[in-house]
Amino acid sequence: MLDICAIASGSNGNCYYIGNEKDAILIDAGISCKQILLRMESKGLNPKKLKAVIISHEHSDHMRGARVLAKRLNIPVWMTAKTYYATYKNMQPAYPQFFAPGSELKIGKFTIHPFLKNHDAAEPCSFRVEYSGKNIGVFTDIGEPCENVISHLGQCDVLFLETNYDEQMLTNGPYPFFLKQRISSSVGHLSNIQAVGLLETHGGANLKCVFLSHLSAENNTPELALSSFEKLGTKYDIRLTSRHEAGEVFVI
Repeated sequence: MLDICAIASGSNGNCYYIGNEKDAILIDAGISCKQILLRMESKGLNPKKLKAVIISHEHSDHMRGARVLAKRLNIPVWMTAKTYYATYKNMQPAYPQFFAPGSELKIGKFTIHPFLKNHDAAEPCSFRVEYSGKNIGVFTDIGEPCENVISHLGQCDVLFLETNYDEQMLTNGPYPFFLKQRISSSVGHLSNIQAVGLLETHGGANLKCVFLSHLSAENNTPELALSSFEKLGTKYDIRLTSRHEAGEVFVI
């Protein structure tokens, strides 16, 4: 049995919990240590089960709480070496552990598959977490889907999938032009429409549940994201995540 929970998901911070009866990991720690622990407690998730934090890339909305959390719980923070050296010094964990994209990382009975993706970071990775024949994907911060994303997506049973922005909201919104270009570029983020297209074309036979993740507060709304996936609602269980609080604990 696996418990899965978006502790935080949005452009202000990201943190995803995956745990079995004995062990657990966090993918990213982009909110404060205090908030991570409070939100876990609110959902009955025991921090003492945490064995590692695994970081996707160096941006603060994925790194912010990792250093303090690792010290507080005496657990390792895993990332690529390029990510570590690109991280602001005040967020660098004291004793980092390094993985290579494309390798397998074993933590307890979890096998984590990190793979490169298109995003404007030093060595950005997404993850497929394998346990007891089930696969959980954490796919955010993707400018456009590459072969790595497509290949690992096809193996997932449950997926946290980026739906960062609504294209009309971004175009007509208050962001400066350079930032709009960055977000919609091939190394930016996935729009609602792009995410729907990715699922339509490459969702695997085992995929059951999709959590819409990493929504922008300025360029998207939960209602718009959900409505974009309406035509896939009979094929997948489509659910929302939140930037303000931990989401539901999903059991697989």
